[in-house]
Formats: sequence, C-alpha cells, structure tokens
Amino acid sequence: MRRAPATLASVLDETAAALRTAGFDEPRRRARRIVAAGLDLAPAALVGHPEQPVSADANERVRAILCRVLAHEPLTRVLGRREFWGLEFALSADTLDPRPETETLVEAIMRRLPDRSAPLRLLDLGTGTGCILLALLSECPAATGIGVDRANGAARTARRNATGLGLAARARFVVGDWARTLAARFDVIAANPPYIATAALGELPPEVAWHDPPRALDGGADGLEAYRTIAADLPRLLAPGALFACEIGLGQADAVAAILATNALSVEACEPDLAGIPRCLLARARR
Repeated sequence: MRRAPATLASVLDETAAALRTAGFDEPRRRARRIVAAGLDLAPAALVGHPEQPVSADANERVRAILCRVLAHEPLTRVLGRREFWGLEFALSADTLDPRPETETLVEAIMRRLPDRSAPLRLLDLGTGTGCILLALLSECPAATGIGVDRANGAARTARRNATGLGLAARARFVVGDWARTLAARFDVIAANPPYIATAALGELPPEVAWHDPPRALDGGADGLEAYRTIAADLPRLLAPGALFACEIGLGQADAVAAILATNALSVEACEPDLAGIPRCLLARARR
C-alpha cells in the first residue's frame, strides 16, 4: 500500500511521538522547534497550514536533526547558534551554550546602571560566546569592553559574534588566565565562571556533560576555585563605586559571598533566576 505524502502535520506528529517514546519532556514543543529547523521555517509557520506537503528531502533533514536530539545533543548545538538577550550567538566546541538563567546576570547589571549612555568600561571574565559582554554593549551605546577566556577558540567565536552583531568596534576579546594580566580599571566586571564541583560533573545531564567544554564546567574540588582566583584581582580592577556581578550555582551564595568579603568586597544583593534559584551575586569594593 502506497504511503500518503508527508505533510507538516504528519511530520510534526511523528517527531513528537519519537520524542515522547524516548522520554523527553514537552515533546510537542520540542518537535515544533525541530521541524521548524529542518524546514527552515519559524515555529509559528507550522500552525497555519498543517496540510502543507513536505518533500522527501525536507523530511529527511528533519529526521537527521531528530536523531541527533534523541542522542541528547541540544538543538542549539545541532544548529550551531543560540538566542540570548534577543541576539543570536554562534556556538563552538570551546564555548558554553548560554542558558536563559544567565540573562539574570545581564538584567541585574542593567538595573544598577545609573546612566546607560555613559562611556562605561566593561570586563567579562570567562566570556565564552561573548554573550554577556555583547548583551551589555547592545544596551549601552557608549560603552566599551574586554572579554577574557582561557580558550583560543572561545575568543575567536566571541570576536565573530561581535562582528555579526555590529559591536566589534567596541569589544575586544583576549586569551588569558582570568584577569591576571589586566591592569586597567573597570566600571562593571561580570563573570560566569565554572562552578560545578569536579565530583559532580558525572551527574550533569548528557546534553551538558557531553557537549559543553569541561573547562567551562569544572569548578574544582568544591566548585569555588574560579571565584577565589577572580576575587583576588577585583580590588585592583574595580574603579571607585564599580560593580562586580557573577553567576553562581545552586547553594553557593554564602560561600561565594565569603570569598568576596575576604577580598574586601561587600555583597549588596543576590538575584534569583526565573525559577527562584539564587543565581547572581552583586558586590562592590569596600570604601
């Protein structure tokens, strides 16, 4: 018996069924994103004309993406890009895949800038894709910034993202061991360092453990190694009244606050992410 031609509705149903059988949550939502990616359509375009035919080649593209997602590769990795702060960022093997909760860091910083039009000097430690620095620069038209990462590949990816977003003239990306080689002073310093304890790396979801670079995840024996290194340099890098903001892991707020206090910083707030988890510490140097 001859099989009926594939349509948007049938391809979407088959994709969602495969995801459901494999135990993925929200299979229908995930299926819409996979089918839209395979057909190069906006997800909303799948709703209006479910009877629209899908060619064999297009259906095969959808199945190829589905196979990779079923093997626990994030769709963002399959596509090589991620939206963050309303901007599109290229990913690479050397960069963390930016998470929505990291936008908490950007939001917290933006709320504390008295004048977004000022010529602010920004520093982003562990820049990865450059998403934090470039998001801030997109909101602050006179600001300039430096992003530092230990991986050459990450710095190259961040430069490419800066160029793609039209921000290359105000952003510089360098390879370094956190801030040890820097001597300038900054108005805002942001950091999203690795904060997973080494022994806990094996407990991460495969989408993270298998695809994010280990050096962007491994925070040492207690997950706090990077915070100690960064905090030691903050007093000489923060301009008077300047702000330091860092992302933290679950249950780390008190420990990171103590590290900052040891290095003459006072925590002024701890911001939760959309799930209510304490996600961002904000501190300033003691006067």
